[in-house]
Amino acid sequence: MERILKQRDRLLGISARLIGLVCSAASLVLLALGDPRPGLLLVVAPGYAVLVLALIRLGATRSMVWPVVAMVAGLATAVLVRLGTVGALDALIGTGAPFPVGAGAVDAVRLLVAGAIAAVSVVLTISLGRMLVLVGAFLAVLVTSVTIFTDDGSLGLVALSVIAGWTGLTISGAVLSAGLLRAARRVTSIGRAHRSERQASETEAQRRQGARLLHDTVLATLTLLAHSGVGVSRDALRRQAGDDARLLRQLRLSPTPISMSQGSDDAGSAGGARSDGLEAVRTRFERLGLDVEWHGTGIVSLRPDRREAFLLAISECLENVRRHSGLTEATVTISEDETRVRALVTDNGVGFEPAAVPAGRLGFRESIVGRIEEAGGTARVFSAQGSGTTVVLEVPR
Repeated sequence: MERILKQRDRLLGISARLIGLVCSAASLVLLALGDPRPGLLLVVAPGYAVLVLALIRLGATRSMVWPVVAMVAGLATAVLVRLGTVGALDALIGTGAPFPVGAGAVDAVRLLVAGAIAAVSVVLTISLGRMLVLVGAFLAVLVTSVTIFTDDGSLGLVALSVIAGWTGLTISGAVLSAGLLRAARRVTSIGRAHRSERQASETEAQRRQGARLLHDTVLATLTLLAHSGVGVSRDALRRQAGDDARLLRQLRLSPTPISMSQGSDDAGSAGGARSDGLEAVRTRFERLGLDVEWHGTGIVSLRPDRREAFLLAISECLENVRRHSGLTEATVTISEDETRVRALVTDNGVGFEPAAVPAGRLGFRESIVGRIEEAGGTARVFSAQGSGTTVVLEVPR
């Protein structure tokens, strides 16, 4: 928010500077055309110079000194211009004969009081204290303008110009300031919403990954124990339970999602699917009594996150074969081309009807399809009762 406020003040200062400089230049041009006496121009030139300097500094700093300097210099210059045009400075200017004053000289004063000096109102709308200074400055300019034009027929026009100029620029500054603050609040609100959404997404990702890891490891081990470890040696069960215990500790202590390869220090890790190759998958299922025939490449050439998702999905496919197919054999064929890596996991078991799987069974949907889709790939299953099952996994390089 502090940065937005600085940018707002900077924008208001630049706006005030541009308006004030344009009006000052136009006033000087009108004065030169309406009363081209060199002496008068020399007398008022220092006032214009100080006014221009104050306006330039007005856009570069928040100090209240420069608005005050701009107002004092502008008022002094307007008074000098007016006195010069009515002949009050003839002795100082050095002209011997009366000079016919054009309307341009009067317009030069109007531009000073209603434009160049009024430009400071743009930067005086951002706080209550500055608004009080703004009211005082406006009254001072209005009283001075009425005083120097008391005996002139253009008094009403000058007063109206002062009121219109100061009112218009004040409203412009207030609208611009309020608009920037509203935009800043909306940007802040959007930022908070984005952070909340990102945190929710990260939390959901952690929850889903933790659920997948538990499903693929701890629940699989508990299922083995529930069936008295049929087909699995006692030593293999003991090692698997130890790996699962390490995974549970890491899930409890890790503040970020962990990979299955972080859950163990050896090839037979908690998930069995280390991200550096297929050997861990082979080792795990050999230990669990599943005879897997491997075909194709022995190296998965993917970036680490996609490689791990690919290997974990293969591991879960094989776990499904071990648990549900009714057989102890499976075939895995891995192939790759320039754009994709593909795996076919096949068994000749009892098969199933994919459409008949209850929605609450999340093993295939999360541990296989969810992982592969998050890696940018696709997972398809082909199966029927009594005809075995084939799962096709494809992940882009």
